[in-house]
Amino acid sequence: MFDVWKNVLAEIEQQTSPANFATWFQDTSLVTAKDGHVIVGVKNSFYVKQLRARYYDLIEKALENNGIKVKDIDFEVVLKSKNKVRPREVTTPKPIKEHIKTIRATRKEPGPSSNGLNPKYTLDNFVVGSNNELAVAAARSIISSPGSRYNPFFLYGGPGLGKTHLIQAIGNALLQDNPDYKIFYTPISHFYSDFIDAIQKGKGKEFNLKFQKLDCLIIDDFQFIVNKEKSQEEFFNIFNDLYQLNKQIIITSDRLPSQIKTVDERLASRLTWAGAFDLQLPKFEDKCAILRAKAELIGAEIEPEAIEYIAENVNTNIRDLEGEFSTLLLMSEVRGLTPLELIENGSVSVNKTSKLRPTSPKQVVDKVAKYYQLTTKEMCSKSRVSNIKNARQVAMYILSEELNLSTNKIAAEVGVKDHTTVMHGIKKIKNDLKLNFLLREQIEEIKEKIYG
Repeated sequence: MFDVWKNVLAEIEQQTSPANFATWFQDTSLVTAKDGHVIVGVKNSFYVKQLRARYYDLIEKALENNGIKVKDIDFEVVLKSKNKVRPREVTTPKPIKEHIKTIRATRKEPGPSSNGLNPKYTLDNFVVGSNNELAVAAARSIISSPGSRYNPFFLYGGPGLGKTHLIQAIGNALLQDNPDYKIFYTPISHFYSDFIDAIQKGKGKEFNLKFQKLDCLIIDDFQFIVNKEKSQEEFFNIFNDLYQLNKQIIITSDRLPSQIKTVDERLASRLTWAGAFDLQLPKFEDKCAILRAKAELIGAEIEPEAIEYIAENVNTNIRDLEGEFSTLLLMSEVRGLTPLELIENGSVSVNKTSKLRPTSPKQVVDKVAKYYQLTTKEMCSKSRVSNIKNARQVAMYILSEELNLSTNKIAAEVGVKDHTTVMHGIKKIKNDLKLNFLLREQIEEIKEKIYG
């Protein structure tokens, strides 16, 4: 009977993105299906909430399409080590020093290798969410077929969002599939310092040849190439040589190439030949998933309410999120209280909402209109002219994403009567952002003007 679950998963895989399927369904199992009562096994309690909220109907339909009548579906945590199903219990976290000793006793800590990659960065410990699923899907495609569809692979986003982790995970996965694959990871600052050193020693040709022998070049923090004209020229030549040979090129930056001052226009254009993928700030659910994965990695157990508290209050980046998490666990060890007890008695106060917000919806509407060279009255009119309609939909999207306004409130701000028009406009912009590189750039520029 449980072979049916394979068919169910195959059907679900066809209806979800590769990233979502790998995240939410890959480790599920069918525990029981009796008299219409179905129990699906998942790996931790966070998945229970997410699958029930986001995928219940999809799972129900797939089950029924494969001959299983469904009255209700429940989700339970399967503890593989004990090969049985039971809910996770929340206990006082183990001392952090004990975790570290245990980890060091069982395995050697990985460190950077000669190719610049750190083995600790893998896709298995990279949490996939709505903020990064497109980039992860592209990464998986690169691993399956390097040098083809996503070449070059340009990844951008603010600090602490996981760019370095993801690109090194690609490199490690490629090496795992083919140990003879020649890969080199380097921050751009090391690239140009090594280039200058090679020129001073009269070894410029050897420097170039070293890169031409690679199967995959991974460059991190490309934004720091500003005002390095000779280095840009050398990189431009290396890029062209590798690209002509269908070698994989992977590059990260904190912004789009066109937004980096003094970068050669030809080079900026080439970097985004295959598009650009951004890592965004994680949503609440994504942050919860990240913290649960972190807790599982170090063997700590923490109450769901404590995780939700951190996720709700840290709105900067993943690095800060994990920092607050580690601090809370340390305080828990020192004071002998569970993380939730510390929060409830006021012993900790997490407040990392450093990103400024627009002062009002009117500020957003005015900035969007000005960016598209319209008056606010024009943009908020009933006009169906293409450029005006597009600007209005961009304003809807930003009001929703940045201020979390309701669709009714947004409708009032942009001059439309029906909230369904707002829903359609927001959905359209979200869909366009997946493939429309220019629109991404425009919205980032608008945000800079709003927050500037």
